[in-house]
Amino acid sequence: MARDGCIVPADPQAGLKKKAAGSRSWILMDSTGEDTILDVDKYAIMHRVQIHARDLRILDPLLSYPSTILGREKAIVLNLEHIKAIITADEVLLRDPLDDNVIPVVEELRRRLPPINAIREGQGDKKELGVQHDVEAGEEDESPFEFRALEVALEAICSFLAARTTELETAAYPALDELTSKISSRKLDRVRKLKSAMTRLTARVQKVRDELEQLLDDDDDMADLYLSRKLAGASSPVSGSGAANWYPASPTIGSKISRASRASVATVRGDEDDVEELEMLLEAYFMQIDGTLNKLTTAFKNSFFNLRFLACFSTLCIGGEIVSTMPEVDRAA
Repeated sequence: MARDGCIVPADPQAGLKKKAAGSRSWILMDSTGEDTILDVDKYAIMHRVQIHARDLRILDPLLSYPSTILGREKAIVLNLEHIKAIITADEVLLRDPLDDNVIPVVEELRRRLPPINAIREGQGDKKELGVQHDVEAGEEDESPFEFRALEVALEAICSFLAARTTELETAAYPALDELTSKISSRKLDRVRKLKSAMTRLTARVQKVRDELEQLLDDDDDMADLYLSRKLAGASSPVSGSGAANWYPASPTIGSKISRASRASVATVRGDEDDVEELEMLLEAYFMQIDGTLNKLTTAFKNSFFNLRFLACFSTLCIGGEIVSTMPEVDRAA
């Protein structure tokens, strides 16, 4: 790893497999598909993306900040669990790229943000493959760089939390079944720990859901995330003259949600107050995280209503051993 202020080209194969030497490691991925490992101080990051110290502090892994998506003049500050990133109109800075939970996000960014020249060449070849491929490529061409990067982060965090929910659910139901067959204080303690884990996970999912809901409720906040549009507006006195250049080409492989979210892009061009494209993108992931929250809430109510019943019944079976667990069980109801 380089000293502060130095830039070291990333090895796309082995770079992520080595352990980071410091807590200030970032990976920079730009619109040309090139990625670079940075080991720099906070002032270098603030200068590069032009954000304040208070915004960068949100991404400090040593501090506890809720899930946040902030739109600044030239950057999006993104804090979603382990995904801590700064997105500009032409590059992404992702913190701690060697973290086990962050590596899949880096790989997905590599896949979804390929070199623009390669994309254009691929689009030229697609013209010979049929109308359907042309239509799909046309849909994907519309999304600006910052939205492609944002979508990767949203997709990753929603999938991550959904997977944790499934894991917890898979462990909880067998534990309750065992408790039903034979009640013991050891089994009750195991279920109590699962209940606590479910409570913590529910709070984490709720924070992500609330942040998306708050963003969807404010058109001005959503408009702040249109970095390419703001950049084009600042560089061109005539809004229409820069419209065709707002949206750099996107990868040929994209999620179905992404393609659907781009269907309304024609209405976005030329209207700096129109946030329909981003709104559709955010709504898709809001529905996904809301479904995860509903799944957790339902599982919590069903599982631990049964737990309270079993705990009351077990009082007759194991007497004083169960007394210490009852306050926790009552709160679960």
